[in-house]
Amino acid sequence: MRRFGRTVRAPDRPAEYGVRMAVEEPVTGFAVAVVREDGRWRCSVLDPGALTELDAAITELGKLRSTGASFGLLAVDDEFFVIVRPSPRGPSLLLSDAAAALDYDIAADVLDVLRVDPPDEEDDSVWPEGDLEILTDLGLPGPELEVIVGEVDLYPDEQLQMVAQRCGFGNEFAKLLDEL
Repeated sequence: MRRFGRTVRAPDRPAEYGVRMAVEEPVTGFAVAVVREDGRWRCSVLDPGALTELDAAITELGKLRSTGASFGLLAVDDEFFVIVRPSPRGPSLLLSDAAAALDYDIAADVLDVLRVDPPDEEDDSVWPEGDLEILTDLGLPGPELEVIVGEVDLYPDEQLQMVAQRCGFGNEFAKLLDEL
């Protein structure tokens, strides 16, 4: 079972009206833009703000101005990943673990865009939400992506490495991660 809980209560810091304020811990992980143009893959690092705000990730990806396929791979706190694929009709999204929305703003943002209610706090199941067919045109059919997402014993970076290998940009992705 993966751990959650990015919000830590600060008992020694009472706020106005006796309410205790939450102290946000920094989010770790990586955000990578992937672009395929003229038959070649290119991976680059996105701004770290893309790990905390879905709008920031979409904005960063929109700046790429590619005629080929482009999408983002976000691995958040060794807990879950998000695939973001912008389009003129709105982004296609895949969140690897819907329960992450209980603890992470970016996961909650994904569920908001998908118009999906977050799971109950007592539910400890892990399931994806979003478009499992998001990378089908790039060589990763939905059923295969579902198997990768279902590998809950793997860390998100390992799952995303599997995605990269299957789509054909594994070497570029691994090289970029080695540099991080």
